[in-house]
Amino acid sequence: MKCYSIDNGVVTFNIKAQPASSKNEFSGLYGEDALKVRVKAAAVEGAANKELVKFLSKSFKVAKSDIKFKSGQTSKIKRLSFPLTDEFLNIMKEIENGKSL
Repeated sequence: MKCYSIDNGVVTFNIKAQPASSKNEFSGLYGEDALKVRVKAAAVEGAANKELVKFLSKSFKVAKSDIKFKSGQTSKIKRLSFPLTDEFLNIMKEIENGKSL
């Protein structure tokens, strides 16, 4: 899977954001290059990006301030980086094994 890479304890991650969903959730892979994430907030004035950062922060147990946008702040495919955590590895293992979260 090519949606993320790990280098010196930092994860760089491609996400396909789907705003205005009924709930925040991981919803599988988007092709081979990104993980699809549904967020409740609409894509208005950065609300979906804020909700995405909040959801990833809780899911991966990293501080919101540690999640950085590398590119894609205004597009559906986003590239983010954050410190590697065990929670990230566990969630990615479950997604790679086809489990729904």
